[in-house]
Amino acid sequence: MIDFAARALAVLPAEAAHRTTVRLTMLAGPFLAGAKADDARLKVRLLGLEFPNPVGLAAGFDKNAEVPHAMGKLGFGFVECGTVTPRPQPGNPRPRLFRLREDGAVVNRMGFNNDGMEQAARRLAGRARSGIVGINIGANKDSADRIADYAEGFQRLAPLADYVTVNVSSPNTPGLRGLQNREELHRLLQVLIGFRAEQTEKKPLLLKIAPDLDEHALDDIAAVVTDAGIEGVIVSNTTIDRPSSLRSPHARESGGLSGKPLFEPSTRILKQMRQRVGTRLPLIGVGGIASGADAYEKIRAGASLVQLYTALAYQGPGLVTRIKRELLDLLVRDGFADVSAAVGADV
Repeated sequence: MIDFAARALAVLPAEAAHRTTVRLTMLAGPFLAGAKADDARLKVRLLGLEFPNPVGLAAGFDKNAEVPHAMGKLGFGFVECGTVTPRPQPGNPRPRLFRLREDGAVVNRMGFNNDGMEQAARRLAGRARSGIVGINIGANKDSADRIADYAEGFQRLAPLADYVTVNVSSPNTPGLRGLQNREELHRLLQVLIGFRAEQTEKKPLLLKIAPDLDEHALDDIAAVVTDAGIEGVIVSNTTIDRPSSLRSPHARESGGLSGKPLFEPSTRILKQMRQRVGTRLPLIGVGGIASGADAYEKIRAGASLVQLYTALAYQGPGLVTRIKRELLDLLVRDGFADVSAAVGADV
């Protein structure tokens, strides 16, 4: 029934379908029975947390922390809300979300549209304390001091989530990706680490990076994150690249491309980052995952956990259970005792 509703929503314009999906999930959430317990071989202990399975919901679906518990009931091992900025903002002008059906992809130039950190804080404070929920933080488009925005968001929201992701890699806020530069990134992370030291409960801090990085940029980021003492890196955000293979008439829309065309470049960057940080730093693989085989390839490339979103919009929530089943079959086929044993097998 849920998958049928997802197919029905596909006839709506992309952004309208997303808003409707979130509202329906809010209504249905209390009545969802929840997924059955996962096989113990899918369990992952990471970041001081115990994930029932490695398949997470990426930021972007639940921007305002409205349905993390309900999405967890669909079988996700963890849910990441956001991106949340200190002040509410409407985002970029519509239309700003485009389906590339022929390519199994989406282009978005949403621009961190969200209700602001106070609304997110209120919802997170009132959420059911079950399941692992992360919060993804960003800076307001018109901010005079973006690092101060991240610090404000971190201080307000970290106590209410299980981990915090610093999003400096969205292509839809002008100049934001400049915070991936070595000096700016070092300064940003040092500020956040300093504020975390003052908190009673020190939550894991992760950095989300872009797939459009050259070797030098990867070297710099790897050096900064390992020196800073953060707990992980999410690889990757959407891409501004447009492969020549794209067939959709929306292929040239500006914004970040996600879905199937992102799988290969994001997995390549993931592997390159794993080669740089070794086993010192956990990585989360994101980009184009639409099957258990895709999740398994990310894990073998160095990801301890994975996240998805775009394929969910096309295939419906039944995809989560299918991915976990296929992933377990692949682990058994190749003789791995559990997910963690397969991490980095191809690196």
